[in-house]
Amino acid sequence: MRQNDDIERQIEAQDLTLPAPETEPDRQYYYTAKCRRYITERSKELGRPLTCFIQTFGCQMNARDSEKLLGILEEIGFVQGTDEKSDFVLYNTCTVRENANLKVYGRLGRLNGIKRKNPDMMIALCGCMMQEPEVVEKIRKSYRFVDIIFGTHNIFRLAELICRRIDEKKAVVDIWQGTDQIVEELPVERKYPFKSGVNIMFGCNNFCSYCIVPYVRGRERSRDPEDIIREIEALVSDGVVEVMLLGQNVNSYGKTLAEPVSFAELLRRVDKIEGLRRIRFMTSHPKDLSDELIAAMRDAKNVCHHLHLPLQSGSTRILKQMNRKYTKEQYLALVDRLRAAIPDIALTTDIIVGFPGETEEGFLETLDVVRKVRYDSAFTFIYSPRTGTPAAAMEDQVPADVVKDRFDRLLAEVQEIASEVILRDLGTVQPVLAEETDDHEDGWLTGRLDNNTVVHFPGDPSLIGTIVDVSLDEAKGFYFMGHRV
Repeated sequence: MRQNDDIERQIEAQDLTLPAPETEPDRQYYYTAKCRRYITERSKELGRPLTCFIQTFGCQMNARDSEKLLGILEEIGFVQGTDEKSDFVLYNTCTVRENANLKVYGRLGRLNGIKRKNPDMMIALCGCMMQEPEVVEKIRKSYRFVDIIFGTHNIFRLAELICRRIDEKKAVVDIWQGTDQIVEELPVERKYPFKSGVNIMFGCNNFCSYCIVPYVRGRERSRDPEDIIREIEALVSDGVVEVMLLGQNVNSYGKTLAEPVSFAELLRRVDKIEGLRRIRFMTSHPKDLSDELIAAMRDAKNVCHHLHLPLQSGSTRILKQMNRKYTKEQYLALVDRLRAAIPDIALTTDIIVGFPGETEEGFLETLDVVRKVRYDSAFTFIYSPRTGTPAAAMEDQVPADVVKDRFDRLLAEVQEIASEVILRDLGTVQPVLAEETDDHEDGWLTGRLDNNTVVHFPGDPSLIGTIVDVSLDEAKGFYFMGHRV
């Protein structure tokens, strides 16, 4: 990728006879060059390239972080492997729900057997789960074969941490509890050449009572708008036609800048970038989704008419206990304003079932919102207590059998409505970004509409990365079958 060419020149210019620079990103260029020397020598000894494998758990922010981590590993000299039998295995973890932690522990148990057969392999853990001190302590005691542990704030230091592991010949643990640093001038290996996530901010200040994210991702800090624009321009020059602007709450973008810039203003600036065809963003918190932002979405030529607007609960009482800072009525009024300004907008959401104190009446309030809004789709979750959050200590935890019954009822309602909402586009011709070959049908491609609906249609792989017109012939619950026109 062109955006990595300048970085490569910086790495090649490093003088390893000198001490490592103190400032970033020069310090990481130095350690990348140093690490590359080791990997090159080891590859010669083995008579083959060293391989790396990253398993990503969690959200789009983690997926974007993994692209950066893979970029660093490839710049060091690793080639991408296909499974955990690789020479370097990294788990980029999530801790939003307890089940995510259990998955990582299960995978680590299997890795232990693999490492016994290949003692020279390196195993690294990073991400949100590693920001919890009790997790790190458990790994150090029970999974001593793990070589490197780091968190969410210092992923840019991967090359330096690998060098430390090699030089010190012992496990490296480097967890930062917070940072003001934003280091983005490092290599990235994108999953898709034609679309990319772009971090516009990091951290969260909302402190929803059930959520551990502010504790593991830190306080909000926004990137300079000029840096964001330059990054997107570079991506477009490298063939990207769609970007996803990423933040835990993009609506609060810019508040920490020396000269505050609203998210709506940033969106308008991104919309002016020549060659960019689609702009998406997530996640938006309902409490501060402004009329200015709605107007920016309405007026922009490239901003997709899709908004992910987490509800979490339809009960105003539960929303207060969740510390969401809006009521059921305010949420519905916001939806009305969105639809008045952008009639064809597709709305998706997150909903939690079984939050402490949720009554049947409160659950019915959630169903009422679902029926009134008529979401295109919804991510539905059973409440998972996270140690360290206020909700975990709340009384009136809802019995598991009651939660399961409510979850099933909600899921049935969401799916039935989604299968009806999708029919609005049936029989029309719509632009589709072709994204990949179809997993189930030879000679077919899979793509997405502007509103994020999936479409399958016959096509040649040469179309991947282009936007083509497709007739939407048949609705299949939550996706379309179609053909090019």
